Order: sequence, then structure tokens, then C-alpha cells
Amino acid sequence: MSIEPEAIESAILDLLAQREAGLTISPMDVARRLGGDHPDGWGPLMQPVRRAAVKLMKDGRLVITRKGRPVDPDDFRGVYRLVLPAAP
Repeated sequence: MSIEPEAIESAILDLLAQREAGLTISPMDVARRLGGDHPDGWGPLMQPVRRAAVKLMKDGRLVITRKGRPVDPDDFRGVYRLVLPAAP
């Protein structure tokens, strides 16, 4: 199953829009929305979700966090969360 990057970006932003300001989502939330609840469906989407999140962060449309702090989108590892940027 191949999902276009734009569809992944849209799913990320849609899930974030449904959260209260400042609340995060997991990349797994996005993968499951697109691929279903079975790991064979959402598992292969984890890397495309990560790539889409990095692009959106570089575009200033979301922030990738690890342990509650923003990460460098070009150099982060481990468990991460996605959140909309704080309003100016």
C-alpha cells in the first residue's frame, strides 16, 4: 500500500487540529488512521509519517518533540511526538 506524502501531511494536520492547543499526537496515531489497526497496515507507514513530519516542521507547520522539547528535524532518534506550534 502506497500513500501519497500529501495525504500523510493532511492526516497529521487533521489529527493535530482535533487536539486542544498544546496537546501532542503520536506518529503511530497517524499511521493507524491511514493504515488501520493491524501492524501490517500501519507499521510500514511509520517512516513515511516521520518524513512528512520533518517536512512539516521545516515548513513551520508543526513541531516534533522528544521528552517535551523540540528536536532538530535533521537529527533526532527514539520516541517523538507531534504538536502544532504555539501561537505567536
